[in-house]
Amino acid sequence: MSIPRILIRNGQRAVRRTTAAAFSIVELLVAMTLLTLIVLVLMAVFSSTQRAFRASVTQTDVLEGGRSTMELVAADFRNMVPCGGVSNYVTNATSYYYGGVNFSVTNNSPSLNAYSPLQQSLIAATDGAARTNLLQYFFILGRQNTKWTGTGYFVDSSSPNPLYPLYRFYAETNVDVNPVVLYSNFLYAVYYSQFTNLSHVADGVVHLVVRAYDKDGYWLTNGYPSVASSVPGHTRPLNVWFSPPEWGEVGGQFYSNSLPAAVEVQLGFLEDRTLLRALALGNNGEPPMENPALSNYLSGQAGHIQLFRQRVTIPNMDSSAYP
Repeated sequence: MSIPRILIRNGQRAVRRTTAAAFSIVELLVAMTLLTLIVLVLMAVFSSTQRAFRASVTQTDVLEGGRSTMELVAADFRNMVPCGGVSNYVTNATSYYYGGVNFSVTNNSPSLNAYSPLQQSLIAATDGAARTNLLQYFFILGRQNTKWTGTGYFVDSSSPNPLYPLYRFYAETNVDVNPVVLYSNFLYAVYYSQFTNLSHVADGVVHLVVRAYDKDGYWLTNGYPSVASSVPGHTRPLNVWFSPPEWGEVGGQFYSNSLPAAVEVQLGFLEDRTLLRALALGNNGEPPMENPALSNYLSGQAGHIQLFRQRVTIPNMDSSAYP
């Protein structure tokens, strides 16, 4: 770039042009391009760091919530006791009569809130295999000094908001009262959706399964309608009734002096961001499995479910129930 300079020589004006150092247009464009690339790279690094941080925080929150829920359920199971000689399950040709059920686990049936399990395609499966997320509800009889206690857990699969909420039932009565009243109150709360009388434990629970095991570690199943054991040398406990298998799981009831020796609890939670997205899709008020957009979205989120599993031993198991 030339800058004119005016000089005066012998009374005459003379113009001298001097050259000053500066950037050319090409150099400026190259510098701006490099700066833009650097900014874009820094933004990408920052964005990926933020995503990793949010994912870590989300996973931590889900793990903490899952562990606390599992600890609560495990503590309730360890308080399970037999009701003794109370006769509590009698059947005839026309009706069923329930009494002091020690432990009951039931598969959510299609007649209950139009329930159907959440099917999710597995990420790495090439043969179209899918995971079945089943919801069960269960009841636990306990005792504290001179009181019977009843505890139950149930996931409402019909609610679009909150989505898949887990509720805890708790009630107690005097030991002079037949504990059937506790089990009946739990069933009433489930069948008539009396969730305002229950404690809200967590949201986004898409999988809740409980399996009962005998004192030798065998899964108590495949017994309907017979109570004979399918394993040579082992028999199922007395005073147990099993339901027909549904979706690969069997429900049942333990009464009189019978308890499982151990139970295995399986819990599956939606991650927070997945749950928030699902809630946005469920704003039309339809149950999850009746909302095509929501069900299609959840069916592809197998990688965003945190699964927990724990086997809990029952200290008050009565060995006399195992012949």
